[in-house]
Amino acid sequence: MPGLNRPRLNRGLHMSQAPATPRIYHITHMRNLPGILAAGGLLSDATIMTRGGPTATIGLGALKQRRLTLPVHCHPGDHVGDYVPFYFCPRSVMLYVLHCANAPGLTYREGQGPIVHLEARLAPTLDWADRAGARWAFSLSNAGTAYCTFRKQRSQLDEIDWEAVANSDFRDRTVKEGKQAEFLLHEFFPWHLVERVGVGDTVVREQVLQVLQGTSQAPTVEVRADWYY
Repeated sequence: MPGLNRPRLNRGLHMSQAPATPRIYHITHMRNLPGILAAGGLLSDATIMTRGGPTATIGLGALKQRRLTLPVHCHPGDHVGDYVPFYFCPRSVMLYVLHCANAPGLTYREGQGPIVHLEARLAPTLDWADRAGARWAFSLSNAGTAYCTFRKQRSQLDEIDWEAVANSDFRDRTVKEGKQAEFLLHEFFPWHLVERVGVGDTVVREQVLQVLQGTSQAPTVEVRADWYY
């Protein structure tokens, strides 16, 4: 994939070499899986809101509302909430927020237990988007902030702070910012691109397997305790 294995450069931005096979992760409540399957994939928040909202809301309400109006600068006229969001790592900062359940404005109180990770590979996702004519972008930090920087070229992927993305200790503000980089796919992310569902324990794994029973394109479902706090 072009741009993923270039050497480090110094252009006034943090440059770090991307992994050979970058993967992306969307977190959601397991109760949302039937709706995702029925839709054939993940929908943007803007689309979900027009349909009455998700079965289970796990994010910060004010942040979700703000994302509906924040511009994606590299695609004029688009807003962050028009895109399906992914992180470039499991065990994200947002999952930690849900785990602690003490952030101001957070009404979700079920903890990380029912949260599942939907994992896909970045390269096939971009290939699908190119074939389908679907817009995509990525952010260098939290896409829900007004100061966020966006990119839309594969050759720009090494502008992501990949060291921060992989860092499990995000107490440092710079690391925390870089770790929250997001991949965004406009409006819809097809289910067939999801290759693995990561869960925290065997109980949730069995519940997810029941939901996926009979699905023609069922991803692998694995207990990945290292993806959780």
